[in-house]
Amino acid sequence: MSLDQIREHVEKNKEQYLETLFTLLRQKSISTQNIGMEETSAMLLNILEEIGMDSRLIETQGHPVVYGELMNEANDFTLLIYGHYDVQPADPVEEWNSPPFEPTIRDGKIFCRGAGDNKGQLMAQILALKTYQEVIGDLPINIKFVFEGEEEVGSPNLVNFVSENRDLLKADLVYTSDGPMHESGAPFVLLGVRGMLYVELNAKGADWDNHSGNKGNIAPNPAWQLVELLGTMKDDAGNILIEGFYDDVKKPTANEEELITTLPYDAKQVADQIGYKGFNMTREEYYRKLTLEPTLNIAGFHSGYGGEGSKTIIPSTAMVKMDMRLVVDQDPDDIFEKFTKHVHKHAPGIEVVRHGSMKPSRTSPDMKVVQVVKEAVKEAYEENPVLQPSLGGSLPDYVWTQILGVPSVIVPYANSDEANHSPNENLDVDKFLKGIVCTCSGIRSFGK
Repeated sequence: MSLDQIREHVEKNKEQYLETLFTLLRQKSISTQNIGMEETSAMLLNILEEIGMDSRLIETQGHPVVYGELMNEANDFTLLIYGHYDVQPADPVEEWNSPPFEPTIRDGKIFCRGAGDNKGQLMAQILALKTYQEVIGDLPINIKFVFEGEEEVGSPNLVNFVSENRDLLKADLVYTSDGPMHESGAPFVLLGVRGMLYVELNAKGADWDNHSGNKGNIAPNPAWQLVELLGTMKDDAGNILIEGFYDDVKKPTANEEELITTLPYDAKQVADQIGYKGFNMTREEYYRKLTLEPTLNIAGFHSGYGGEGSKTIIPSTAMVKMDMRLVVDQDPDDIFEKFTKHVHKHAPGIEVVRHGSMKPSRTSPDMKVVQVVKEAVKEAYEENPVLQPSLGGSLPDYVWTQILGVPSVIVPYANSDEANHSPNENLDVDKFLKGIVCTCSGIRSFGK
């Protein structure tokens, strides 16, 4: 099979493929507000059935999973493709340059909520199967689709779904297209994600705010309690001082260390992206800190008066919200226990509240299947992909590597400036069409 045949077919059917995507984009599916979820899952089920997949809705404690499979006993390889059909709310609507649920093409980009995250990338996978069948015929591998409706609310039921359906989901590789491509514009192959733990600290002083003159040095200030506590958690070099925090951090392999020396890097571009002119990390330092090391971050600090002018008070309460990005083999439960122990040691009266967590995940770059993915992506884009050991952010990738026990890769199809979760979310038309070709290239390569 020549990929040129696939490219020609995709280009020939471009308008039809775009309209299929637009139909899905117009259907709202806002999981946080439970808007359109039932209608969208039914629509997606119908689309899978139309391309010949054995499909069904699988109920969860929340929104259903849309499952489809195309199986052939003669095929030796099974690929499980994961995506999600829920989207973020469109707010603030007034900042959109076109209606958020009416797909609009401007400057070669599709502007619509869900265009990049994740309906456009999800649809590229579906249309790849349709394209392959129409151009080549029977698939050389087995395909399973898992499209959930709760990714935007933290995938609260995905763990149970995977645990309860291990036999149904059995596969040789999980393939996800989500998120943006590398900022350099190169195609991306990600081998994992960092995990996350989110906590809140609450400090209490007097029963109400007091006058800072009349009661200064008398009433306790809970903000100082938190400031002093936070000062015990990191040293001047940025090392985390919570006892045992680094105990389970898995040392990167030589191959993973080598990978980060080959990744595209522009320090000025990074400085511009984050809005910090003082940024001056080397390539190796940047990628090691971003993908292979854990973090301890203050996400918010609130206490006392923050309005216009002045108000001289001793606040009665103070609150800090913190997130920790974790790397393999750190466990959020273990880190929460160590974090809580540290707080109780240094500030016994502080309340610790756990808001959420996600385990980290990483697939070894030494696996043969990873090299197959890399070559398939290279052939599709006619460009070497960026192979990165981990994403700085967090996705529920661990359900595949740790619960299902299958290697997992993430190959984003959206442009790096897709503005997912923001007003004017978009997807390059060309990137959408190349995503279809990329999945076809993968199907061909896995079948060899």
